[in-house]
Amino acid sequence: MIVCEVKLKKWGNSVGFRLPKDALRKEGLRVEQKVRAYIVPEKIVRVKDIMGKIKLKKPTAQILAETDRELDSKFFR
Repeated sequence: MIVCEVKLKKWGNSVGFRLPKDALRKEGLRVEQKVRAYIVPEKIVRVKDIMGKIKLKKPTAQILAETDRELDSKFFR
């Protein structure tokens, strides 16, 4: 199986991508051979997109206070 990042390019009225020759050689693939491709778009995850979607069991203020107490107990004895 070949896993690599490729960039889609315009080819006439179509869009395509190229695979590295070394990867093809490693898998024993040849030109014109049929293969199955799974396309997974690269998504940029931003914090603002996921805020409000995370369900916490404790309020944020309580989590921060517990973290502060734990850090204080480890570093300020």
